[in-house]
Amino acid sequence: MTFSICVREPYTDEDGTRHHRFGVAVTTRLPCVGTLCPFASEHGAVATQSLVNVELGRKGIDYLADGLAVEDALEALLNADEGRPQRQLHGVDTDGTFVFSGDECRDWYGHAAGENYTVAGNLLTGPEVIDATAAAYESNAFGDDPLAARLIEALEAGHEEGGDKRTDLPIQSAALLVETTEDVEDEPTSPDSIDLRVDASETPVADLRETYELTLSGWADAAAKYEDDAESE
Repeated sequence: MTFSICVREPYTDEDGTRHHRFGVAVTTRLPCVGTLCPFASEHGAVATQSLVNVELGRKGIDYLADGLAVEDALEALLNADEGRPQRQLHGVDTDGTFVFSGDECRDWYGHAAGENYTVAGNLLTGPEVIDATAAAYESNAFGDDPLAARLIEALEAGHEEGGDKRTDLPIQSAALLVETTEDVEDEPTSPDSIDLRVDASETPVADLRETYELTLSGWADAAAKYEDDAESE
């Protein structure tokens, strides 16, 4: 499963309470990557790829909810996985990062980690895909745009550098998840809690951006409608 990025961003809300946003974004030259690779909750973000073991993502998020550090949780899962040499697994929690690429992943494969993010990919055109994805995030880290928008920008940068090398597979997909430790139940249209997928497309990253922008527009239209309805009652 091509390349992905996991991010954490600490922030302070209007009341001065410390929170974290967690996000993961991924794209690949296969359909329906959103069902397999990205996992996120208020405890962290995890991506499982290469020869995918979905349980690494599911259990990884569960372990983070139980209070395990991301490096302990994901390393423990890999140690119990007979397919470890063929896995890529990475993620972030409130304090740490973890990234792993097994030595039987298919070229080009590799990963990178920064203070608040991890990036990994396989079957890529080259290391420049990882480098561009990481650089794009770093250039806008903690920026004014929502994390979701900046994760899409990171995917765009990697895609523009070549992305997945399997050009004979035109049907692709992309996905995006963002969660926060802040209670957003009273703000159901917050981009800090968003789950978007493009399951089958020849232009998945561009379509993911369009889906994101249409989602924000739809939320705004709905909010305006129900506000007008309430005022007319």
